[in-house]
Order: sequence, then C-alpha cells, then structure tokens
Amino acid sequence: MELGRNIRFLRRRARMSMDALAERLGVSRQTIYRYEMGVIQNVPADKLCEMAALFGVSVGALFSEEAPMHPREEACRAPRGVPMLGEVACGRPIFAEGVADGYYIPPDGVRADFCLRAKGDSMTGARIFDGDLVFVRAQSAVQNGQIGVVVIEDEATLKRVYYYPERDTLVLYPENPAFSPIVLVGAELEGVHILGLAVGVFARFA
Repeated sequence: MELGRNIRFLRRRARMSMDALAERLGVSRQTIYRYEMGVIQNVPADKLCEMAALFGVSVGALFSEEAPMHPREEACRAPRGVPMLGEVACGRPIFAEGVADGYYIPPDGVRADFCLRAKGDSMTGARIFDGDLVFVRAQSAVQNGQIGVVVIEDEATLKRVYYYPERDTLVLYPENPAFSPIVLVGAELEGVHILGLAVGVFARFA
C-alpha cells in the first residue's frame, strides 16, 4: 500500500526512528509499524496531517504512487488531486476516516491538502450543502470567524470557529438557524483540535 510505503520512506529520509515518530504523534511504536506495513489502513486524518507537516509534504503526497517529493519539487509538477478522507458533519460531529476514497482536483487558485464530503445541512448559509466536497488546508489553528474542520474526540465537524482564551471557551457556530452552536469549555477542550481550514467547496450537483 502506497501510504505505508511512503510513511516509511519519509521517516527514513528524515533520519527518524519509529520510536521518535511515535513520540511525535503520541502513539506507540507498534502503531507506527502497523502504519508502515499497511496493517492499519484507516490512519486517522489528524495523524496524516501531523505526519505531512512533520515531513514537509502535502497529505496527498502520503498517498502518492510515486515516492513523495520535496515540497519545492512538488510545486514544479502539474496540479494533482488531493485525497478525499471521508465525511465531515454539517450537523452533529461524525468520524472522519483516514483512508483516501478517490482524488479530487481543487478549484482554480485553491491550495488544499485533502477534502472531505459534507454531510448534513447545518452550513447551508455558507453555501455548503449535503454531499458537497469541502477542500481543506491542513493547519492546527484558524482565525475567529473562519470555517474550520474541528475534531472532537475523534469525530470531525465543519463549523465557524470562535475561540475565547480568556474564558477558555471554544464556540462552533453553524450557518443554519435550525442548529445550535457547540460550546466547549475548560476540560472539554482537551479532546478537541483543529484539523484544517475550509478553503474551497465543489458543489455535488453543480
């Protein structure tokens, strides 16, 4: 499987041991071994993003049939599709799988690392509808008011993000008055992290 082969290639290119990579990702050495051998095929999307950032490549490069290139080399190549990594909830959070289910070319001028299939109708006010492809740039933070993919205890949701550090509060706002905001405070934030910024949408029925 290309993913496991590429993880091993990039880890060795970075002169990093399995133990070192495991420590950076917060997983066991055995888990890294299983990633590289293809035993674990559903690598969580957040771990894919962390590895891509750590190795200096795009998430799409992790799934490439060719050996992953240096970012400068990759920039010289013709545009390639980015992997679709599952579904993201526009409503209640749902799990986002970490295995590529096809590749899609982002809209012109959009730099994305992966895409997710929108499910639900809580973001219709932002013109994101059920079944649309949402292109995402992998990053660990977004500015207040931006639309981000937020992982809550291994489940991903697409919402407009507002973080208030003085109150230790994160509020995830839908773009549909029929839905209520998700409010997370204090210890509830421990299982929450930003997976990326929504940078483009491809309408399913466009």
